[in-house]
Amino acid sequence: MKKAEEIQLPDELRYSVDHEWVRMESGSARIGITDYAQDQLGDVVYVELPSIGARFAAGAVFATVESVKSVSECIMPLAGEVIGVNAALNDDPALLNTSPYGDGWMVLVKPDDPSAGGGLLTAGRYREHLGGAA
Repeated sequence: MKKAEEIQLPDELRYSVDHEWVRMESGSARIGITDYAQDQLGDVVYVELPSIGARFAAGAVFATVESVKSVSECIMPLAGEVIGVNAALNDDPALLNTSPYGDGWMVLVKPDDPSAGGGLLTAGRYREHLGGAA
């Protein structure tokens, strides 16, 4: 496992205490799991994503990730409708390990409240949160 200072946390993203990241993009939110989460999971072998059109409340389970260690639930950081899913994860779930902030994104969501991302943690605050989790 990585040391806390080795965890990558891009400054332009926002983070949930449940270890998901959010990138706001012209009225939509791209969501995935953090470098910390993928590191804790180990090698990801399967990802179950929602269907396009599915709606989720903030705090609801929107996906599951199976690794060689465990099966984990992904928690929706903001309420909205899924408008895109990363189908590449069906063929290559390890993208969550190799590129958690790039090719390993999970869903694209149209938020019910476009300003909701502002309530998430900055990279610095998330790193502070990890201080208690790491």
